[in-house]
Amino acid sequence: MITINNEPKAYTPIFLGTTQHSLRLSLQILIMVGMKLNDEIVETYNVTVSTIELGQLPNIGNEIAIDEITGSELSGFKAKLKQSDAQMQNTASTELEKLVDLKNVGQYQLLKGKNIMTQDMNTLEFDANNLKYVRQILNVSQDSLAKRLKITRQTVNRFETGEQKISNKFLDKLLGAYPELAESIEVQFDWVSLTFPDLTSKQVIADVLRLQENLFLERPTSQNFYTREMAFAGEKNIYIQDFAPVKNPETQAIEQKFGTTLYLTGKGTRLFEKALLEQSMNWRNFFEKARQYRGHLTRLDIAINDKWGLLDMNELVKAVQEKRFWSKSKSYAVHGNVDDGWTVDFGKSPFVIRAYDKHKEQANKGYDTDVKTRVELELHQVKAEYVLDEWLNNDKKLVDITFDILYSYLWFTNGKIEDHQLKSDTVRDEIEATVEPMPAWSLLTALGKKMKFVREPKKQSVERIEKWVLQSVVPSLAVLKKTGHWHEIIEAINTAELSAEQEKLVMATTKNAITRASKQLNINFEKPTKKYNEDDKRGKGA
Repeated sequence: MITINNEPKAYTPIFLGTTQHSLRLSLQILIMVGMKLNDEIVETYNVTVSTIELGQLPNIGNEIAIDEITGSELSGFKAKLKQSDAQMQNTASTELEKLVDLKNVGQYQLLKGKNIMTQDMNTLEFDANNLKYVRQILNVSQDSLAKRLKITRQTVNRFETGEQKISNKFLDKLLGAYPELAESIEVQFDWVSLTFPDLTSKQVIADVLRLQENLFLERPTSQNFYTREMAFAGEKNIYIQDFAPVKNPETQAIEQKFGTTLYLTGKGTRLFEKALLEQSMNWRNFFEKARQYRGHLTRLDIAINDKWGLLDMNELVKAVQEKRFWSKSKSYAVHGNVDDGWTVDFGKSPFVIRAYDKHKEQANKGYDTDVKTRVELELHQVKAEYVLDEWLNNDKKLVDITFDILYSYLWFTNGKIEDHQLKSDTVRDEIEATVEPMPAWSLLTALGKKMKFVREPKKQSVERIEKWVLQSVVPSLAVLKKTGHWHEIIEAINTAELSAEQEKLVMATTKNAITRASKQLNINFEKPTKKYNEDDKRGKGA
């Protein structure tokens, strides 16, 4: 039984295939449906149906769960499906995605010269030299290390001479015995940009982010060809750009152009992680949801935080200047200085590896951080989507993918790399076999796969305003107070009118709950777990 334009029909709807000419993904697709009566197709309809509700295309000739069709030949027909919430959470358009994969089989992949769909990427094993360097930076002897790990000194010696292979079990034991080493490196997202071709900014806020719209300030913009911007707390940390509705001068009707881009900056990712916490979600859940709405990455920055100071930026810059490095990209640039901090870029958009002095960068802005050095993978468009595909579809940890890419694209050495080695057909293998690696870089890449991918939820704050007042305003206020003008200052503060941006900042700062979901959750935001391990499926605090 099906209803066609409010008239019940004793038909069974049968899927007869898609009728759109391109193989692109869409939230609304056009399909052909046959009306079966007494084992015969008596009518056919070309109907538009929601791919999110449909979930997965049925086989041609199979029954399709359409309850109602409305419309006409002139305006087109639309179909409604009745499905459970659980079914609607399935990955949308599975079969269409397979068709896109076939269509784009020749698409340029991230790792040149390798069939990444069938082969594993390179990875670096923790070896004897790494163990020696760990002892050096921990400043412990073989005897001390052996006692801490409850093994013999002879065993440690065999590991360091290469007589005995270092197992994953031993490495786990080492990291367990020295937590400062285990916690020295972390991976987290530092920038996320997603484009939604079929949504407006308000739909992204309500349906994708599920944040409270009243915490966003709406204002005009001319960036990126957009005309409207929605900024969380009035600041450019979490913001969405799209097209403001316009009035058609001929019909006087309000017209809305679709298409929007979501931006989560470095601080914005930390603020949004609070929203994820409120919604009992993690980043994987969020990206799966975004793809249901045909969202695709335009930029993804993955940060490797070195909190120990394992990497010395002065040493990295010196290695670059002395050509003691190999990179898949021939493009590189050095910025900064010893006092303000160095930055080194390898490659150009759409893929850049960047190393810089995070501690000095933050100190120059008046902030403090426990991160000493940061290495970033900045990926745009197809490169970003490739990493997301590997993570979501192949059951790989993001940490493994990140360090596989880093190891495959960049390598530092202690010795000089000769010109003839750079011309070899197997240049990377040649260099690794003949030139001593930089111990710190080698250890970073070897330990990387054992590190954590973390969320670090933070609340919106007025910290930057407070810092500015303490540093620049308080001395002047002290003069006014001592000269008898304090009453006028207090009066002015009490009667001051806040701008729209400032009002939004006050609201976002004073509200613990920034999402609608938090009303149903019992979360203590006064003492939140500082960090959450994204690779732990239980989502427990790190």
